[in-house]
Amino acid sequence: MFARYDKSMTKRILLLAAALPSLASAEPADTTAALRDAALGDEVAWDITEGLTTEIGQRLAGTAEEARARAWAVARLRALGFADPRIETFAMPVWVRGAETAEIVAPFPQRLVLAALGGSGATPPTGLTAELVRFDSLAALEAAPDAAVRGKIVYVTHAMTPTQDGSQYGVYGDVRRKAPAIASRKGAAAILIRSIGTDHHRNPHTGATNWGTGATPSPNGGGATPIPAAALALPDAEQLDRIVGRGRPVTMKLVLTPHLTPNGQSGNVIAEVPGRDPRLPIVVVGCHLDSWDLGTGAIDDAAGCGIVTAAAKRILDSPSRPLRTIRVVWFGAEEPGLLGGIAYRQRHGDEPHGVVAESDFGADRVWRLRTNFVASAAPVGEALARALLPLGIAYDREGKASGGSDLSVMGAAGSPSVDLDQDGIRYFDLHHTPDDTLDKIDPAQLRQNVAAWTATLSIVANAAAALGPVPAGTSE
Repeated sequence: MFARYDKSMTKRILLLAAALPSLASAEPADTTAALRDAALGDEVAWDITEGLTTEIGQRLAGTAEEARARAWAVARLRALGFADPRIETFAMPVWVRGAETAEIVAPFPQRLVLAALGGSGATPPTGLTAELVRFDSLAALEAAPDAAVRGKIVYVTHAMTPTQDGSQYGVYGDVRRKAPAIASRKGAAAILIRSIGTDHHRNPHTGATNWGTGATPSPNGGGATPIPAAALALPDAEQLDRIVGRGRPVTMKLVLTPHLTPNGQSGNVIAEVPGRDPRLPIVVVGCHLDSWDLGTGAIDDAAGCGIVTAAAKRILDSPSRPLRTIRVVWFGAEEPGLLGGIAYRQRHGDEPHGVVAESDFGADRVWRLRTNFVASAAPVGEALARALLPLGIAYDREGKASGGSDLSVMGAAGSPSVDLDQDGIRYFDLHHTPDDTLDKIDPAQLRQNVAAWTATLSIVANAAAALGPVPAGTSE
């Protein structure tokens, strides 16, 4: 390639040179490198991931299993030596799935495999039988006249494919998040979707839908009335596509019997690595403790809890205390709609946060770094880039970090953030399915994550430079 003059590059170099003194109290590069390289032999992340999935298993938000996981987490964090492990509870409605079956009554009788979406309404106990109407996209459903939908079982398909950055989830995920409420408002009796996933196993992908009543499923409050809503396993969705393609009317019977308990409880588990200067804004690293109930939540998100906790433990055990306090948060009730992140912001949003970052995209290798710092903190981003490059991680200087799922509410409010983006090629083969189990974790890739997070914490927790606040709403 031919080199070309780049004004933006020149500006970054000048900012870097001007701000170099602000890194004077940062952790020396050789210390960060030593911590990073030692983390490539880490076992703590695996122990946490294995222990949580084996000793607790499924951890549906608001249930007794999630409460048991919180107690488990406090005990584990205390045993690892973190300061003040504690639980901060919050109220939430609790949705629990019941029976779920589907069969084509005509023209070609057969059973299909599906799973109710989180927040789904229920059919009568004996089931619901109705004619099916198919739409090839969310937009097609939105454009349909109410008369084409009223009293029928709606089916919406889509064309999601794997990507390294998982970006298609934002687009195609709206089929799950929005289509049920649209179908309800048009008078549909029920809705089926093609699972928001990329595998071809007969494993349906669950996940929350939103009836327009806020982040939590609720049968009232001004939104759409919940109707039975479920996701078909991808092979079954394609089977249904072929059947509809024969051009004959399709009649289906659904049995979905979930129930909603309005007065449940979840909570965030919090612990700290105390810093040398408690006046400085803290560094917060997170994961989420809850999971869906089909698998054991290994990639989503026990591995994330293992990764960030193992990295923070390495800083805790290093010869010198970090400059800034590091707070580790295992968020509750992420899956129903970031409820733990919202509760955290309500309780801690007025505290100064120097950096927020979350691991919640599985356990495959980190391939990209993104930051969202003030311009004067450019040297910190460059220090991160140098420390992470030996791990095969590239710095996307143009992208803006969000802080991750739960912590995105802090990032959007102006907290500086870091994203360590994991390879997502196979993530949506496993996400929210019965296949989300421990055997899908690659220990070598898990250790690479720990090394990346260790290096990141070593740098940002020892940076004297102010990394923010950044303008609200600038994260991605």
